[in-house]
Amino acid sequence: MWQEFKQFALRGNVVDLAIGVIIGAAFGRIVESLVGDIFMPIIGAITGGLDFSNYFTPLSKNVTAPALAQAKAQGAVLAWGNFITVAINFAIIAVILFLVVKGINRMQRVADAKAEEAKKAPEIPADVKLLGEIRDLLRDRRAV
Repeated sequence: MWQEFKQFALRGNVVDLAIGVIIGAAFGRIVESLVGDIFMPIIGAITGGLDFSNYFTPLSKNVTAPALAQAKAQGAVLAWGNFITVAINFAIIAVILFLVVKGINRMQRVADAKAEEAKKAPEIPADVKLLGEIRDLLRDRRAV
């Protein structure tokens, strides 16, 4: 059983998947920082300091706090502003990932085109073809 598990764990696809998950988590943090630290402050500056994350609707009469964290401690709240912030983050992340995948696909197409070009046999120059034909004619003449 141990040998079987070792074969499974060391199979190429499992290792590739593990590497993909680790890189994906790191990339996710980079994109989160890009959205939270660069894009959202710009959006906030454009909209006059609008910060959706603190918008909520109290679901209990006991909730009187102006900030979301304090309001949650007082009772049930509908944190719709936080949802809008997360939705905006998702949209920005989706656009960034689309552009990354598009760039990778473009690089792959260029690499495939170069590989295809390298596979093609080089065309024989006209003078070399002519010399080959002359050689063949002379060989045929000697054979007769």
